[in-house]
Amino acid sequence: MALRLAFMGTPDFSVPILDALVRAHHQVVCVYSQPPRPAGRGHQVQPGPVHKRAEALGIEVRHPKSLRKAEEQEAFRALNLDVAVVAAYGLILPQPILDAPRLGCINVHASLLPRWRGAAPIQRSILAGDDLTGVTIMQMDAGLDTGAMLLKGETPIGPRMTASQLHDALSAQGAELIVEALARLECHTLSGKPQPADGVTYASKLAKEEGRLDFTRSAAELDRQVRGLTPWPGCWFDAPTGEKVKVLAAEPAEGAGAPGTLLDGGLTVACGAGALRLLTVQRPGKGPVDGAAFLRGFPHKVGEAIVGRISEA
Repeated sequence: MALRLAFMGTPDFSVPILDALVRAHHQVVCVYSQPPRPAGRGHQVQPGPVHKRAEALGIEVRHPKSLRKAEEQEAFRALNLDVAVVAAYGLILPQPILDAPRLGCINVHASLLPRWRGAAPIQRSILAGDDLTGVTIMQMDAGLDTGAMLLKGETPIGPRMTASQLHDALSAQGAELIVEALARLECHTLSGKPQPADGVTYASKLAKEEGRLDFTRSAAELDRQVRGLTPWPGCWFDAPTGEKVKVLAAEPAEGAGAPGTLLDGGLTVACGAGALRLLTVQRPGKGPVDGAAFLRGFPHKVGEAIVGRISEA
């Protein structure tokens, strides 16, 4: 049965979920997305990915800065919704918004709750070295990702999986699960299960400073950092020249030495435990190159420190 719904989402992650709702012939009467913001080199104000996709589908888009004002809440209530589907929207939903749709507000969350509640569950799962994550379809309440769980799907995190790859896999999985969840909710064959008190973790918002590579840490940790924080905020190290060198791809390698020293001509760098081979790097104002090409334009001898500032201390 087709439901009358609003979709609330902003980034790329949410677009396949919106598309799945449309394909399932639900009546998406309105899309809520965060306001257009400056983007790109020219810093021109541009709508987000969901906003653009909704316009292409001919769906009305609303982008209030907040949903706390009474007039915004009344406009939402006037939509007379069966349900609201929320996926990486980015704004807090006050209680009047949560209560307005007949079936409430249903969230597509990119983790196996209660692990990784919060803003950056995809990246935090990789940084922590988790080998399993997934998507939880959740009945929203006033807490931070604390609502009852309706449906779950698991996704393994491969040893070389990047945040971008995991993002795409979970987005696709969320699109499948939300369609199933809505069908079962309307048929009264799906009920919420409270989240357990044990196992709660929080995926705090990413900060640019987290991208700095500290070579006193283990190679395994730095490998997860590069995979988890690329493309944003990106990873980098301080060269002895003072340049910030971006690390776009890396992998653990054999070798040992003083942290931050060059171990071979392939740009393998010693870490606090093990070594990290920097596969693709980029100097300021230059294009990405492999490790050997980087060393040809940035000569260092094996055994020399290639990192100017070794640790965060």
